Amino acid sequence: MAETVQRTLPAQFIEDLGQDYGKQIAALTSLPVDTTKFAPSVAAQDQLQTAAYNQATDAATGLGSFQPFLTKAATAADAATGLTGTGAGTGAGSIQSYMSPYQSQVIDTALSEFDRQAQSQKASQSAQALGIPGAFGGGREGVLQAQYQSDSDRNRAALQAQYQSDSDRNRAALQAGYLQQGFQQAQAARQQDFKNQQGIATQQATLGGGMQNLAQQQIKGLGSLGGIQQSQSQAVLDAQRQANQTAAYEPYQRLGTYGSGVAQLISGYPGQSQITQTPNASALQTALGVGTGLAGIYGGLTGNNPFKAVGSALGIR
Repeated sequence: MAETVQRTLPAQFIEDLGQDYGKQIAALTSLPVDTTKFAPSVAAQDQLQTAAYNQATDAATGLGSFQPFLTKAATAADAATGLTGTGAGTGAGSIQSYMSPYQSQVIDTALSEFDRQAQSQKASQSAQALGIPGAFGGGREGVLQAQYQSDSDRNRAALQAQYQSDSDRNRAALQAGYLQQGFQQAQAARQQDFKNQQGIATQQATLGGGMQNLAQQQIKGLGSLGGIQQSQSQAVLDAQRQANQTAAYEPYQRLGTYGSGVAQLISGYPGQSQITQTPNASALQTALGVGTGLAGIYGGLTGNNPFKAVGSALGIR
């Protein structure tokens, strides 16, 4: 019985387009894509960011710029600590070291003046004790004067002794007063120096903190400006990367558009019918086919082909 096969084929031009598309996509996909052209990259630090980093690590103007002020503050604080206590002794920081270098000269001058005035007063009192000569006249005056001189000498000696005792006490009191005054002045100067050292320590610490705050603000400002510049540079790199990626895959997108068009043509354009008929086999061909089948079976079982000679004659191997 004859066999008839019917197939629906696309139009010839569509089939040609399909074959062309297949060749192009095979050729394109056989080539590797150079991804280095659109590999991700990071923008380098901006010069302002570099300046911020350099300043931050600079001991003179960066985050550690407070250190010299802190050292000076510690020195002043140590000096103030050395001024605590009684201030005994004669070394640095003692009350003795705050005594006026002119104190002994002042005291000596004051005592000399005191002694001079005491001697003057002593002479005046002696003259008053002797009385006025010639007040009684003649021999009577001599007797009276002799008697008076004896009494006067005793009174004068007692008066001088009393005066000397008072004078010595007054002189000692005057000297002690000057010494006490000098001690109090030295003590006050030492206390004022203690406050001054504390003030210096506080001021140095404040200056150090202010220096650090200013450095931080400047570094932060430089870092912010540098960050803006770096972001702009990164945006440019990203845009270039996107452009390179688009350029690299443009042939694939173009070929995809081409393939979509071909597919639409195939689905929308009516196909062509093709019929293929296979004629019936003749009696001889049928017999030979059956015989060949039997011979194949027999040969497979026995290893011999009884129709081998016939097959050779007909050209069947």
